[in-house]
Amino acid sequence: MEDDFGLFDTDAPAPAASQSGDGKAGETAELVYGSAEEFLHEQLLPTYVRSVTGKSAKWCIEWYFHPEAVSRVAAMWRSWEHLRLDPATGMSVWWRDHADHHMRVLLDPQGPFYNCDMKEHREPQHLEPKKAPEDWFPDVRVQEK
Repeated sequence: MEDDFGLFDTDAPAPAASQSGDGKAGETAELVYGSAEEFLHEQLLPTYVRSVTGKSAKWCIEWYFHPEAVSRVAAMWRSWEHLRLDPATGMSVWWRDHADHHMRVLLDPQGPFYNCDMKEHREPQHLEPKKAPEDWFPDVRVQEK
């Protein structure tokens, strides 16, 4: 599969002004992890341990071939980097709103890894839409001018 995941992620975090650990507003906090993959291996999977039987949960060892998984892991990484700076409820919010939500979708037997197992990646069948009749969905960018 070609590396065309630029639409779905990549590991370049969006620049954002935040508060650094020393409380100086406007400074960008240093990242703990340099990429979504590093975050997955070093933080997420060691702490988010589940039984992956194939019946109740699915995982693909080559998760990076699944655009949805790449995007979701990147979202979890970026939200973790942001919320870790909140010493009060940041990690609770991250678990509830990000990790639990995205991992539930990723591990679902009907989720993005439905066709894979812990030993082998199998190419997913992408949803193939038919184009709607012309003018059913006008380009609003053109209408705004």
